[in-house]
Amino acid sequence: MTVRPVAHLIQAKPTLEGAGVHLRRAFGFGDTAAFDPFLLLDDFRNDIPEDYLAGFPWHPHRGIETITYVLAGTVEHGDSLGNSGVIGPGDVQWMTAGKGIIHQEMPKGDAAGRMHGFQLWANLPSTLKMMAPRYQEVTAADIPRITDDDGIEVRVVCGRYRDTAGPVDGVAADPVYLDVSVPPGTRTTLAVEANRHAFAYVFAGDGSFCDTAGPLSVPTEPVGWADTAPPSAAGNHTLVRFGRGDEVVVQAGDEGVRFLLVSGLPLREPVAWYGPIVMNTQAELRRAFEELQAGTFLG
Repeated sequence: MTVRPVAHLIQAKPTLEGAGVHLRRAFGFGDTAAFDPFLLLDDFRNDIPEDYLAGFPWHPHRGIETITYVLAGTVEHGDSLGNSGVIGPGDVQWMTAGKGIIHQEMPKGDAAGRMHGFQLWANLPSTLKMMAPRYQEVTAADIPRITDDDGIEVRVVCGRYRDTAGPVDGVAADPVYLDVSVPPGTRTTLAVEANRHAFAYVFAGDGSFCDTAGPLSVPTEPVGWADTAPPSAAGNHTLVRFGRGDEVVVQAGDEGVRFLLVSGLPLREPVAWYGPIVMNTQAELRRAFEELQAGTFLG
């Protein structure tokens, strides 16, 4: 087995989205090749209601899938197909925009005012860009939770962890999406198929993502991100992008560590992207916006 080295450490950047939602963006609207087939990861954890209640009013999507994972608070949603509902703590919504959908997402805090969650965008291959839109909604109770003898806990949102499969299926990027908690001082190894791109996003505690010698790996590729941190333990709001290999090793710090571990098969296709629409060519992108203006986007 080959341990994946750390290619980059990236601190998520404060960003405004929607109608003025304060969030942190781990990656997105940059080099799409590094994270292919994923396009964007937003961390919308916030404890100040006025910083998120304006939400994400009606907006279009085409050519992608969006994965919303809520930890605290709720997200009310509706779309042009007539779907509506509420995503609560621990729930997941996987929306395949396909040929086009218009929807809205309106966050609400819990009793303490907390709104915590993540949204990941996955690209669709050219053959599925114009497929029919669909939703998959999964409640927290339906997401498998595996606890090892040493206290390591893994929630399998999508894909497979050991012999356990997550409830979301039929996703083009064939992703593995895990929510991993490692107790203080514990070291563990997680298998990741060698042909996948993979990253971790730390959102509680801290940990070192290690090579076989033990310490955190020094980045193995030229630094191409202005906000790349020097090698150190990865703490809250830190994205860890991995190089090639077939397993990830993490050593939890004194408070333990909790992180998302996501991997997917790269599409290796051209990307033409503007705002909420992602196509393969500029001509396809222009056509999508012309259809929006003409009122034929959903036709």
